[in-house]
This record gives sequence, C-alpha cells and structure tokens, in this order.
Amino acid sequence: MLIPHMARMLVGSDYKYLLPMSMAMGAIVLLIADTGGRTLFAPLDIPAGILMSVIGGPYFLYLMRKKAF
Repeated sequence: MLIPHMARMLVGSDYKYLLPMSMAMGAIVLLIADTGGRTLFAPLDIPAGILMSVIGGPYFLYLMRKKAF
C-alpha cells in the first residue's frame, strides 16, 4: 500500500507515469523482500509479508508524521 506513495514522490501525480511506476516499484520491492526473507536467515524461510511490514511500517509512520506538521 505504500509503494504508490513512494512512486508519487518520485514521478508526481500524473497517472500516465504513476501507474507504471507503482507497478514496477511494487514488483521490485516484493522481489527484494522475498529474496531477503529466503537468504537472511538461511535455514529459515521468513514470509515476504513480514519483511514488507518491517519496511513499510516505519515508512508509513514517517509519512504520517511528515504530513502532520
């Protein structure tokens, strides 16, 4: 859910560019989270959703705090 916000910060609000950028960034971030979950703790397999929440949670709090001030 946070990838479109990240993409909007990079390319602006024009949906002609925002939608493809959101799709590409979402795929890349999910790929990184899945690969990291499989390789960080080699014998264990950490689900990608857990790593996505570890990455996305602090960023979401950052966005909330940034817009509050």
